[in-house]
Amino acid sequence: MHHTITRARDGDPLATKAIVETLRPRISKMAAYYGRCSGEDPDDLLQEAWVGLLEALPELDVRIGSPEQYLIARARWRLLDTIKRARVRRCASLSDETPPRPAQPDASAASAAVSEFVRRLNTTQREVLLHLLAGLTWREAGESLGCTSANVAYHVRRIRRIYEEWER
Repeated sequence: MHHTITRARDGDPLATKAIVETLRPRISKMAAYYGRCSGEDPDDLLQEAWVGLLEALPELDVRIGSPEQYLIARARWRLLDTIKRARVRRCASLSDETPPRPAQPDASAASAAVSEFVRRLNTTQREVLLHLLAGLTWREAGESLGCTSANVAYHVRRIRRIYEEWER
């Protein structure tokens, strides 16, 4: 299987097809399971899982661990990210009677406060904050910044500490 994966990584369509056929039962069962658990459409999840697997294939290093497990893990991550994004997009329906909006603070004062806080962050922390405020997941922000989601988590913890100190 390592030889087939190596050929698929290098762009051989027949080898890619062989890997897809080999992993199809596991990926299909995984999508069906997460579809039942999350209430999402299993076919949509299956499609996302394949996208995750096929995107991971070109960067695969067959010398490290089990390549099949790496591909399955990347498929699972993509599938779980899809579920997470779907949950975030869902919102409660608005009733006909909308509650009164609370008084808004002075926009210029709020903007100045935000600017003051952001100035306390280093460049990397600012970039992480901007990516997350744009709606990206930690994994997507990490990919965009060229680091892992664990690095993004570290920076988020640092940002929270700085915010807590600034808030006092």
